[in-house]
Amino acid sequence: MTFNDLELAKPLLRAIEELGFDKPTNIQKISIPKILSGVDLLASSKTGSGKTAAFLLPSLMKLIKPAVNSGVGPRILVLVPTRELATQVAQQAIDLVKFMKRAKVLTLFGGVPYGRQLRDLTKPHEIMIATPGRLIDLMNRGKVDFSRLETLILDEADRMLDMGFIKPVEEIAAATPSERQTLLFSATLKGPVAKLAKKLLNNPDQIAAEDENAQELKIEQRLHKVDSLRHKHSILEHILNDPTLQQMLVFTSTKIFADQLADKLISDGRGAASLHGDMKQRERTRTLQALRSGAIQILVATDVAARGIDIPTISHVVNFDLPDSPEDYVHRIGRTGRAGASGVACSFALHKDVGKVRSIETYVGKKLDIKTIPGLEPKNKNEDGPRGPRRGGKPGDRSNGRPRRFNRQKSR
Repeated sequence: MTFNDLELAKPLLRAIEELGFDKPTNIQKISIPKILSGVDLLASSKTGSGKTAAFLLPSLMKLIKPAVNSGVGPRILVLVPTRELATQVAQQAIDLVKFMKRAKVLTLFGGVPYGRQLRDLTKPHEIMIATPGRLIDLMNRGKVDFSRLETLILDEADRMLDMGFIKPVEEIAAATPSERQTLLFSATLKGPVAKLAKKLLNNPDQIAAEDENAQELKIEQRLHKVDSLRHKHSILEHILNDPTLQQMLVFTSTKIFADQLADKLISDGRGAASLHGDMKQRERTRTLQALRSGAIQILVATDVAARGIDIPTISHVVNFDLPDSPEDYVHRIGRTGRAGASGVACSFALHKDVGKVRSIETYVGKKLDIKTIPGLEPKNKNEDGPRGPRRGGKPGDRSNGRPRRFNRQKSR
């Protein structure tokens, strides 16, 4: 199945293609048709399953037509438990509505001044992503208009309830139109979540889909402690000589370094290319096609490639730089071990990355296996210094999105 089979509007399909999403995940295949049919939905899904697009894509379809009621308030409200998740969901919404009209995205969460949020609430907006606490506060001030609301979405409902937001969520729902469509996504549908769903949803369909977190059982997660950038390069070279390697995704934290590392691999005779948000869509599409065809073996990418790529021959994922959030870690390693295959995920950790490692281990519920390569053992715990300029130019002299050349060396 492709996204074209899900009867989505052309502006959304265009955005999906630009984002590099390949095929819909299980939760997307099941939930999108149901949401498009207009039913309330109760879905069991975890972070990493593609659930954000699963509820956003069909909900955004309503924005193709003008609102029935007048006003400036949202037509879609997404409630999330944390500021970090609000930012993440908002960014995906912004990416998906890029080619749509009448699709202003507004975020509301605590920890920031009220001024800008109060000003934004006076302007027309179609999508609101909010944490319950800040939204209730603004509602009590009489600043929120739900007269146009058509869809209420509760994301990570179990986590919201664990954080004590059950009464705010119920209060917010009570302030929205009764004829709304309500979607509830949660890792578990038992206990308090089931009770909340009974109160808020009208005769909902219930689904549970295998998500990408389940793939972790087939992914060997390795942790390599490193001393420096040079140490990272040495371990990466060792991994590239693994006879089981088919194709590899290497994740970096910056666009500039993705280009730099891809250039180094090419100069070493490897079939490699970079992928990041500064590249033109035509070049991004060409690069992904080259990866699928086997014309390149190694793709060096920022997190723009962490979601939606479904290529069974990606046997290895390397976190050259650790991600800032454990959710992104799960998205990244989920690019291997697909279609029933096994996979290997290697993460490089400097001494300064100890906090990130702990967060990842807490999130995935297991310790990462520490691997030491003979002759490449870490010698000290000094933090890595700044990356120097690439040979032959300044660090950013090719970060402007110009097409990246790649060596058409076939995969092993």
